[in-house]
Amino acid sequence: MSVNGSQRVDLEVVANLIPPQSRVLDVGSGDGSLLELLQDTKQVDGRGMELSQRGVNECVARGLSVIQGDADKDLEFYPDKGFDFVVLSQTLQATRNPKLVLDELLRIGNRAIVSFPNFGHWRVRLSLFVKGRMPVTQDLPYSWYDTPNIHFCTIRDFVNLCEELGATVEKATALDAAGQKIGLSMPWWFWNFFGQQAVFLLKR
Repeated sequence: MSVNGSQRVDLEVVANLIPPQSRVLDVGSGDGSLLELLQDTKQVDGRGMELSQRGVNECVARGLSVIQGDADKDLEFYPDKGFDFVVLSQTLQATRNPKLVLDELLRIGNRAIVSFPNFGHWRVRLSLFVKGRMPVTQDLPYSWYDTPNIHFCTIRDFVNLCEELGATVEKATALDAAGQKIGLSMPWWFWNFFGQQAVFLLKR
């Protein structure tokens, strides 16, 4: 989980997409906040993968079943449709090959849930236009030289990637800067401009 957020407003949105007693794989578990939330509120059969040893230690300390692994390399070892849901929460932009990782999520899970910061948000555009510098925001808190995020994308970019992979968007939610959901009736361009982050439920 690469975006540092003390107030991870996307976690509740993700949790609401997962029925109780589901089999869940959380890729990029971070400190285990999402898995702990899911186990406490949905009694899921949860497993996790986290790149950093520190994150794995924090997860284990919470009593979570999380192993150390790299989403770019280690997802291939999981069986087809081994989980009901595979979650990639605020991690896609930190992977070296986002297309391959998303393809693997869709293979491993009956459904995939992906959340990510939207690089098309108006504050990002304004920062680039006015300051001529890479933006630093609540959802993108790192400077360009020390960020783990190497593949930024917009909501429109992600939708295009889903189309390339033959993935169906079953549900999508865009959140504004206050963490409020943007109306479902709004067009993609509106989400792309005003959504600070997005959560997608996918199936293939």
